[in-house]
Amino acid sequence: MGNILTTVKRFLANKNTVTILGVLLGILVLYIGYNYRVKQATTPVTVPYAKEELSSRTLITSDMIGYMEVSSSVVKNSKNLITNANQLINNYVAFGTTIPANSMFYSSQILAGNEMPDSAFADIPDKYTIFSLGVNQHTTYGNSIYPGNYIDLYFKGVDETNKIMFGKLIESIEVLAVKDSQGNHVFETTVESRTPSELLFAVPNDMYDLLMKAGYITGASVEIIPVPRNASYSENPGDTNVSSDYIKDFILSKAAVIPQNIMPNLPQDNNNNDNNNNNSGQ
Repeated sequence: MGNILTTVKRFLANKNTVTILGVLLGILVLYIGYNYRVKQATTPVTVPYAKEELSSRTLITSDMIGYMEVSSSVVKNSKNLITNANQLINNYVAFGTTIPANSMFYSSQILAGNEMPDSAFADIPDKYTIFSLGVNQHTTYGNSIYPGNYIDLYFKGVDETNKIMFGKLIESIEVLAVKDSQGNHVFETTVESRTPSELLFAVPNDMYDLLMKAGYITGASVEIIPVPRNASYSENPGDTNVSSDYIKDFILSKAAVIPQNIMPNLPQDNNNNDNNNNNSGQ
């Protein structure tokens, strides 16, 4: 036993032996560490993906979701990548976003129902109101009027002498949204073709009042007609104004003037007055 210990001591005391052992130990540590890091980076992780193309504002259901395995390095390098399907189901594809088929999901693409805005109603200035103009494929020039375009609105009607009235009523008005009959934004998706049903504008309250009154004129075949302009018209928009005082006065002449609601003076209660007089006599 003593001879074995002596041999070991002599072996370890040899500098060359210590060097060789140190090198071997270092290689072993590097090998183990490398394998550990590689295993960590390549261990598959199951993540959800879109089985079909999902357009903006789509309610995500479980049957729209598939699952695939990716390396853990992909998850680590994609901080916004969603790995849990519970973060998707019963939530919506964010407005203005389309998720391609076979694509993974990212948190920036998903919103809860109470977070979903309608861009047509966002940031409307004070004393402005949304006005909806009914349109179709023909009156939008083959679906050629887009959100963000500045267009003009023309008026068509018949005056008291049975002559046709046609002229620009409002100039340089911005289109906030183009929607179909179901309230969906026409241009938010390329998955399906949607037919325009309304153009939405934000207008000052007095202009809203004028446009609504024009739409209620009966027996005169009144139409408000959208007329698009060129790109420069939208890139350098002017002020939104009523273009024709003549047409404006014609519209207002067809509508009654409603006085402001003023609270009337309330009549005094005679019974209370009599009671007060009796009490004062006592």
